[in-house]
Amino acid sequence: MVLVAAIQVDSGDDEERNWARAQALARQARARGARVVALPENLLYEGADLERRHPLDEWEPRFAALARELEVTLLPGTLREPVQGDPTRAYNTLLAYGPDGARLGRYRKIHLFDVDVPGGPSERESEVIAAGPPEPVVVDVPGLGRAGLTVCYDLRFPELFRALVGQGARVLFVPASFALVTGKAHWETLLRARAIENLAWVIAPGQSGKKPNGRLKFGNSLIVDPWGTVVARAREVAEDVVVAEVDLAYQDEVRRAIPCLAHRRM
Repeated sequence: MVLVAAIQVDSGDDEERNWARAQALARQARARGARVVALPENLLYEGADLERRHPLDEWEPRFAALARELEVTLLPGTLREPVQGDPTRAYNTLLAYGPDGARLGRYRKIHLFDVDVPGGPSERESEVIAAGPPEPVVVDVPGLGRAGLTVCYDLRFPELFRALVGQGARVLFVPASFALVTGKAHWETLLRARAIENLAWVIAPGQSGKKPNGRLKFGNSLIVDPWGTVVARAREVAEDVVVAEVDLAYQDEVRRAIPCLAHRRM
């Protein structure tokens, strides 16, 4: 069993403040015994300048150093990665680092949040964000084995999660900045569905609070087991460290009891 942390934050438009809080919360998680630490989407910046770039050569050494310091696998939320040849848009990129600071993988968010929700947000993420290549990204996490990377709105596309599991993922990460209205309606239901249909662990750290651009975020960071049970949940606070033991032996039991992955016909 491996103790995993999903960290809830309330990021604003001050990058250095956001980074300082992320480090402090990650250290809290490590002090509680976590060996894997996941932070939410838009960790470094939640403001009006949605296309803001974050140079990898500036931030990668910081992420790597924190992973090495804490001796954890670190998923430091997402940042805006410049798109070569397209100065108008950026990728929304999730990186993963091993306990030695080496990069384990990079996932560029595939599905973009272009919606008009009655009583909720009206957003056009594609105006400033470029979709990543439609390819599942799975990384090898020490102690956990294969883990699938997704971001926020990807949660509504079960075919991505099934593709990740098809590549051996046993744990699915969903760092998010979920809107308040849609979060109240669908967040937990969708997370539990992705866990149940894939018989997988789901780790979902989220943003909370009202952002400088006026958008409201749902928070409610969760860890869900392969039976679909919420085993850890954030308190109703702006920042929290949610921890749970990921038991792969229990997952094996569930998959033997309900071998739906082996029963697929399509």
